[in-house]
Amino acid sequence: MGKLQFAKKKKEDSPLSKETWKVLICDDEIEVHTITKTVLSDFTFKNKKLEFLSAYSAKEAIPILEENHDISVILLDVVMESDSAGLDLVKVIRDDLKNYMIRIVLRTGQPGYAPEKEVIQKYDINDYKEKTELTDIKLYTTMISALRSYKDLKALDRSKKGLEKIIQATRNIYEKNSLKLFASGVLSQIISILKLNGHSFLITADGFSLEKDTKGLNLLATTGNYSNKSLDQILTSEVKEIINEAIEKKESIYLNDIYVGYIQTDTNKQNIIYMTGCDTLNRLDRNLIDIFSSNVSTAFNNLYLNKEIIDTQKELIETLGETVERRSKEASHHVRRVANISYELAKKIGLEEKEATLIRNASPMHDVGKIGIPDSVLLKTDNLNDEEFQKMKQHTNIGRDILAHSQKEVLKAASIIAYEHHEKWDGSGYPRGLKGEDIHIYGRITAVADVFDALLHKRCYKDPWPIDDVVEYIKLERGRHFDPELVDVLLKDIEIFKAIESDGED
Repeated sequence: MGKLQFAKKKKEDSPLSKETWKVLICDDEIEVHTITKTVLSDFTFKNKKLEFLSAYSAKEAIPILEENHDISVILLDVVMESDSAGLDLVKVIRDDLKNYMIRIVLRTGQPGYAPEKEVIQKYDINDYKEKTELTDIKLYTTMISALRSYKDLKALDRSKKGLEKIIQATRNIYEKNSLKLFASGVLSQIISILKLNGHSFLITADGFSLEKDTKGLNLLATTGNYSNKSLDQILTSEVKEIINEAIEKKESIYLNDIYVGYIQTDTNKQNIIYMTGCDTLNRLDRNLIDIFSSNVSTAFNNLYLNKEIIDTQKELIETLGETVERRSKEASHHVRRVANISYELAKKIGLEEKEATLIRNASPMHDVGKIGIPDSVLLKTDNLNDEEFQKMKQHTNIGRDILAHSQKEVLKAASIIAYEHHEKWDGSGYPRGLKGEDIHIYGRITAVADVFDALLHKRCYKDPWPIDDVVEYIKLERGRHFDPELVDVLLKDIEIFKAIESDGED
């Protein structure tokens, strides 16, 4: 193979990050290691170069994978110490090491031992190449594709972890450390929102969250290089200067690679978020941060006042749920539309305003259990196989378990919805196969709202359906999937529900 020729960097390009993408080459031919490193020696992606690790057998690769949890891509040979060594290692990576992030590119010089069609269907790999077809440019494009996918998965993972912290903070609202959990979740979400645009600085972004009251500054949460440091260690003279400027001006500041977010509450407390590595923020990034910070200020206010969490829960769950959906390229306003459709259905079948509002506030959490589903299943664009579908079905149990221990009325309702929104009127649903009115009305309402909205919008596994096709499907599932009364209400006032859909188009 000839060496790839890359365009020279322009002077205004951002400098290379000290961070790298780790790539493991697992092949028993020394020449393959040498050629791969040579071809990709000048490769960069998002201002980061590659760092190569080498293994000359599947057995040798396992301890490397165990010690390096941040390997982005493995270029894996099939035939090494055995004819199926590479394929066996794929199973170890996914099943034993539980590593669903690393992108696996299978390379073989003997395709007869592992036919492409069979391997792609049977093994959880991300690409399959014959060594003879891996020219300079194809190796380059393969690496770009793998790293882009890895980066998106890491962004989604960070977002899910932030959502978990928010939910935990909500459950433990009266515990001493709930504010710290909430602040940590907010910090994770801001980093995750920025990852939506794929900027490389987010990989190494450092940050902390401060609370200012009459007694001074209190440290709430940290990430990156600020982790495990005291307030005195963090607040250098330079950091103090820019924080004081934000407090005096009562506004957020962007300066070089620093972002200082200012959040004011109604309790004479001021919250400061400080992040470094933000030198390539664009206008869209800044708008996303400002909108998110504005929403978060309401949540901080309610936390400080120790009031009911329902309004905060509604606003945050919708915002964070939409962030996760944008990560997986789903409809960005799905949870909000489901909430509004559920509210209208509840009112039209005669539920009181209080209960209809409760369903509207709780229904955005119907799929919260998906934070526990492996990305290899959650983001799959093809049909799920039986094993994968069984894993996906677990999101109902996970959602119930996350929310069931709360004494808050809205979270109790959300637990019911998360657990029962995939039950079907004829008893063919899951997780318990409930039938008819044995399914809670909250679950029955959300089931109709969820499917109605999902069919009308694009998903990673399908295109949007025309409204006429959706209506026909809902009619067909009357008395099978859906409560007949709810279907009749939906179809009778279909224009109202179509209007809800048009209010939140993506």
